[in-house]
Amino acid sequence: MVTVFGMADTADVVTVERTIKADASAIFELLSDPSKHQQIDGSGSVRDAKEGSSRVSMGSKFGMSMKLGIPYSMVNEVIEFDEPKRIAWQTRPPSIGAKLFGGRIWRYELEPTEGGTIVRESWDVSQEKQPVRALLHIGRTRDATRKAMTATLEKIEQIVTASKA
Repeated sequence: MVTVFGMADTADVVTVERTIKADASAIFELLSDPSKHQQIDGSGSVRDAKEGSSRVSMGSKFGMSMKLGIPYSMVNEVIEFDEPKRIAWQTRPPSIGAKLFGGRIWRYELEPTEGGTIVRESWDVSQEKQPVRALLHIGRTRDATRKAMTATLEKIEQIVTASKA
């Protein structure tokens, strides 16, 4: 079980962490730029940021082109922003789809430690609409998400440590 600042995994939250040998500010800069999300996505579903997506701040919205079998789009709103410690966005489909689906939160917490930064990524479906929320509690979905998040943290490490070399 992984603990996130005193909060353990629950039925609604899955968390992975990795210590990365880089400053929190370099990692935060990567996370706060939607145009880089395709490079760090461990799931393979992020295609690219929609036109006009740039470095975010609290309350910013940014669009993403996605593909999971079929192409689709999502609109993300930054709901937590404490540079360089924490960033989170809530994702929903555009327009009318937001009334039926969406609400999951992607959160990154950065904690300086000796020799680098502990990076915690959380997938929080506590605000996801039903019945999708129920589907996201299935073990396969949680396991696949944990695996993709682990790959995301590996990609983040590769990018930020390569830029130091």
